[in-house]
Amino acid sequence: MSRATTLEQVAERAGVSRQTVSNALNAPEKLRPETLERVRQVIDELGYRPDTRARGLRTRSSGLLGYCVAQRQDGSVNVFMDRFLRALTTEVERTGRHLLLFTAPEGEAGLSVYDDLLARSAVDGFVLSDTRPGDPRHAWLRDKGVPFASFGRVWSDEPQPGPWVDVDGASGTAQAVEHLVAQGHTSIGFLGLPEGNPVGDDRAAGWRRACAEHGIEAGERMLARSADEHRDRGEAAGRLLDSEPRPTALVAANDAIALGAYEALEARGVRPGLDVALTGFDDSPTAAVVRPGLTSLHQPIDRIAERVVRLLDRPEGEPGELLRPELIVRASSSSGNDDGGQS
Repeated sequence: MSRATTLEQVAERAGVSRQTVSNALNAPEKLRPETLERVRQVIDELGYRPDTRARGLRTRSSGLLGYCVAQRQDGSVNVFMDRFLRALTTEVERTGRHLLLFTAPEGEAGLSVYDDLLARSAVDGFVLSDTRPGDPRHAWLRDKGVPFASFGRVWSDEPQPGPWVDVDGASGTAQAVEHLVAQGHTSIGFLGLPEGNPVGDDRAAGWRRACAEHGIEAGERMLARSADEHRDRGEAAGRLLDSEPRPTALVAANDAIALGAYEALEARGVRPGLDVALTGFDDSPTAAVVRPGLTSLHQPIDRIAERVVRLLDRPEGEPGELLRPELIVRASSSSGNDDGGQS
């Protein structure tokens, strides 16, 4: 069996010091982007992994971080969160650790699962996601002194306990409106998530704000909420498309709802991108292959994962960080619809 690659070998190959390699693993914010990229490339090339066994003996750590996989009652798959889990796994493994996946009930009932993992010394900390209003996990972990970081906010007027990273959904839908206004649209509807969904409400707020800035109507008549985003199949879009006057553009709270709108448009003989412009949110893999290509907001998944792990290890500083999504323009919203897409 060949010997494992050492930290010193990585440093020599990358032409940096041993401390620089250590910083790349444990404090990447200390390095210049080009240096960090060079060191990470060498780490991947040599297959270097920190010796977690030695570190565990010194610190009594397990080398594992806990991550609760959300249980969806309808059996659906959240493609975006699946992509986030992959990115998080990669980022955690860069630090020589691994993720321990588990499931737990929502709310207070799920805290016993977290407590059991801690009692067994199974994990050194937690990465939280699928946050909800009043989510009890953050304050519970903070009060126990357990390291954690959250992808997502608890949507409360009170300061959120503990470090978090989230995507600025309101700025994303505002970008979509600005893009549509630049295309000449003055009647822009919104396809929203079920009422009370904090992510959906945040994205709706961005649509309202941007429309108001341009003097565009953004009242309830222009908003249709999906009762069930995974089984909507275009009902929400249909309600707006059948209204008079019909909106010339639609902003959807996510790609699943936007793709349902394609069906509603087709059923009415309306061409997306030509007769009615349409945008989504999440930049799912389907957005690039559906025809016409779906304009959508891309969330920086790799950057989210990197920030979450950094905050878990180094929680000092700003407790929260909002990342801005990027609008990927394709033919569903461009005036020159060529049945393809562009980014």
